[in-house]
Amino acid sequence: MSNIPAELKYTKDHEWVRIEGDVATVGITDFAQGELGDIVFVEIETTGQALAEHEVFGTVEAVKTVSDLFMPVAGTILEVNAGLEGNPASVNEDPYGAGWMIRVRLNAGADLSALLSADDYRALVG
Repeated sequence: MSNIPAELKYTKDHEWVRIEGDVATVGITDFAQGELGDIVFVEIETTGQALAEHEVFGTVEAVKTVSDLFMPVAGTILEVNAGLEGNPASVNEDPYGAGWMIRVRLNAGADLSALLSADDYRALVG
């Protein structure tokens, strides 16, 4: 069974979201990193860009595949985790901690209703 922290929100695209005020920290879930396998490269070149919900904000490359990363909420990307450049495996090792990917300033009135609770996400991934 994947690790699914109760305090986070989730998407059907297997991203997690930690919301603190008007800033959201985003990464991929333990389930997603397990499905991808060993992550060898994370490419995010959207710092400073305002993106809509579901837009691609980057890619993650694993030994087996390359996968797009989707914005779970509408907002402006404030920061990319610089640690991923030198250690992309931190996404495998600590997806909810050192393996976070971006910080986003939420758009005013951002719709968070599509985000899943931990229980809903657990039901989705079985």
